[in-house]
Amino acid sequence: MIALARIIATWFGVGYAPKAPGTAGSIAAIALAWLLHRYTGLQWGSFAYLAMLLLPVAIWSADVTARSSGLKDPQIVVVDEVVGQWLTLAGAVTLNWKSWLAAFVLFRLFDMWKPFPVRRLERIPGGAGIVADDAMAGVYGALVLFAAGWFNLY
Repeated sequence: MIALARIIATWFGVGYAPKAPGTAGSIAAIALAWLLHRYTGLQWGSFAYLAMLLLPVAIWSADVTARSSGLKDPQIVVVDEVVGQWLTLAGAVTLNWKSWLAAFVLFRLFDMWKPFPVRRLERIPGGAGIVADDAMAGVYGALVLFAAGWFNLY
């Protein structure tokens, strides 16, 4: 089970990127979302649903990987970025190159900045804390992306 958890937590190896694994995880999340949109027709709201489906698996895999590595929040765990990035995409009122780029930038901004209560959510123990801060950063990103779309900024 540890091997399966690590595969999921690293998002199939993306977390092993030598530099900026979190950014690599976000790029992988955007790329997969774009492929799903392009080839299955998934729209913005579907990404909230997918993020919620992934959430318990992300918490479990992040928890198992953290415990097996002995680290509180190992850098190789990037499934939390996937959840957060997909939540941000759910705020897009339309999907075009501008909204894809804005979703990526907004999520990374909130994930690094960690406004209240994002930083506080990191204190939750185990996989829940690893994932919760990125999920909240994703919600903030979705709200800003939605507001920008409402005012036709993309």
